[in-house]
Amino acid sequence: MPKDVILTPEGLERLKAELEELQTTKRREVAERIKEAREFGDISENSEYDDAKNEQAMLETRIAQLEERLRSAQVVDAAELSNDMVRIGTTVHVKDEKGKSSPYTIVGSAEADIKSGKLSNESPVGKALMGRKKGDTVEVSLPNGSTRELKITKIDVAA
Repeated sequence: MPKDVILTPEGLERLKAELEELQTTKRREVAERIKEAREFGDISENSEYDDAKNEQAMLETRIAQLEERLRSAQVVDAAELSNDMVRIGTTVHVKDEKGKSSPYTIVGSAEADIKSGKLSNESPVGKALMGRKKGDTVEVSLPNGSTRELKITKIDVAA
């Protein structure tokens, strides 16, 4: 049974947009590449045809993955969020032991993107922060074996 995918409303829209793009524009492009490759003649030794068919297979796999994610998606209701506790959909501001401040938006694993400050609720830091309140200090065990101490300085409801 597939695991539920937890998404913010913004994440849901991004997945829907990606699926729409793949099902329309990308499918047409790949179909056109296959058609052009067939026109080169014998498809048994046609690398352009093989490449296009491989691209089509990867495209269809990605479409199936997105459809499955959307089917099993649980969308976080922004109306249920508050800034009293860290949960999926909130932005938590933390200060580490060196005094460096960082904001993280807690999201489901399907939306995680550390470069844009989106931490998965299943990551070590995300797990440690979930359910905590402003002023709490958490100790996080990192995958490399070290630990980090983070103090929650502010919790916002993500816009």
